[in-house]
Amino acid sequence: MNLSRRHFLAITGGSLTATVMGAPLSRLFARAANGLSIQAEGYGPLIRDPYGLLDLPRGFQYRAFSHTGERMSDGFPVPAKHDGMAAFPGPNKTTILVRNHELSPNQTPSVQGGNAYDPQCSGGTTTLVINSQRQLIRHYASLTGTYRNCAGGPTPWGSWISCEENTSTPDIDPAVSKRHGYNFEVPIQAPGPVHPQPLLAMGRFNHEAVAVDPNSQIIYQTEDREDGLFYRFLPHQPQNLQAGGVLEALKIKGQPQLNTKQDIAVGTSFPVEWVRIQNPDPATDTVRAEGYANGAALFSRGEGICLGNDEVLFCCTSGGAAHLGQIWRYTPGQDATEGGTLTLFVEPNNPGILDYPDNLTMAPFGDLFLCEDGRGEQFIRGINQQGQLYPFARNALNDKEFAGACFATNPLTLFVNIQTPGITFAIWGPFIQT
Repeated sequence: MNLSRRHFLAITGGSLTATVMGAPLSRLFARAANGLSIQAEGYGPLIRDPYGLLDLPRGFQYRAFSHTGERMSDGFPVPAKHDGMAAFPGPNKTTILVRNHELSPNQTPSVQGGNAYDPQCSGGTTTLVINSQRQLIRHYASLTGTYRNCAGGPTPWGSWISCEENTSTPDIDPAVSKRHGYNFEVPIQAPGPVHPQPLLAMGRFNHEAVAVDPNSQIIYQTEDREDGLFYRFLPHQPQNLQAGGVLEALKIKGQPQLNTKQDIAVGTSFPVEWVRIQNPDPATDTVRAEGYANGAALFSRGEGICLGNDEVLFCCTSGGAAHLGQIWRYTPGQDATEGGTLTLFVEPNNPGILDYPDNLTMAPFGDLFLCEDGRGEQFIRGINQQGQLYPFARNALNDKEFAGACFATNPLTLFVNIQTPGITFAIWGPFIQT
């Protein structure tokens, strides 16, 4: 990529100037609001990888492991279609990764190992243990028999919520033996496949990703459909999601059923409220229909989600007037009774700037890292604290998407997947730390 021909991604502060934000995003918004449009060099030009896997800036290096088809520690092959992932600190300076596999029935290699939720389904999760030298110690299945585990999210109490992106039922799909469209919880210390329990109260819909607010314990959820909604789940008992809770969908105050795919200026803020989903586990795929009937806003293919500093950031992969994607920023109210504020944070108008943002993660040093799932070449891109977009990595192997980007801090490492043929990478180097 020739950075001199790249356009700066304009991000304006809009009406957010009175919002209390954490320092990294505060600087990002303040710099952008001042009208700066400086092209970002980031970490410099990407250097072509002689091994043809991953182009990175000078000074960065990677290790690739847990390739699809390799033999895992439990004797089964590494499943295909690596997707959403999170990194957790483990004992003895290890890092524990829990990784999704976005597999439909009959796709192979499947996630194997017993305790299948639906024996006819191939998806699930694997767990990887990495030592402090970023070397793989062991990897094994930790959730089996689920359908298209696309993304999910970590919890503050040491588990991964894995999300099904399919709502098939035996009545309409002979490829399955149980109802799908649920979230499942996988403790990071699980030594093998858990006994899967669908989290019914969190909703049955085309789940994509979740983010857990560590203070309120509210869980925010995206839905990967062109007519998807944005949800929050208020658990009855924090850290015990099986105890149920209340599912709600976001509604723009004074603008019921707003379609966010229309032409909206970057920086525009909306006051919001939340409408309750009375039937979170319907027999048919009607959760979003119920929410929309009560005025909930539409978000085009809600996908990646992460926490900033007292805010939630989430992608709409095909949102925006140009259908190239959006990143929205939700700022909660003081408590659950206050609706909060929704702001359009990023919207590219050129695929050379940003093309279908999907997974995203906030780096410990304040930059936002985005995985593309667009057309042609696939990049990991960063947005720095000055509000500038820069390329960080390029898939040099093929045109398949990056997924599962997440950071570990001991040592500082970016973990990410190329979904197909299924490879996990540890990336490290001279990250800017502030």
